[in-house]
Amino acid sequence: MSGRKVQVFTEKEESFVKLLIGIGIPRTVSKVLVYLANTPEATSRDIERGADLRQPEVSIALQYLKERDWIVTRLEKTESIGRPQNVVRLSRPIDEIADAIRVDKENEINQKLTLARRLREYI
Repeated sequence: MSGRKVQVFTEKEESFVKLLIGIGIPRTVSKVLVYLANTPEATSRDIERGADLRQPEVSIALQYLKERDWIVTRLEKTESIGRPQNVVRLSRPIDEIADAIRVDKENEINQKLTLARRLREYI
């Protein structure tokens, strides 16, 4: 693991993060998603450093991604004595995840429009 490099977001990746935040994806999830989209796999520590997040933020973001089946994890033994590390990667290409986000947001909008139309019934 010591050979891993810290990835720093480019301007384009920062814009991608801002776009995800703008459509309602939590900031920490957005950063982790963009980080994983640009690396084959990473440990939580890699994500912390590369996405500039704290460990609890990474854990919560990974849980969010796991609940949606957007990531897969595997255990990897460390070079030193201790517990194995979880190595994370996206379970599908980022464009498929973007499509899933789009569909989810369209469904949210349609539900809100339906509620807004029903509001007229009460007036």
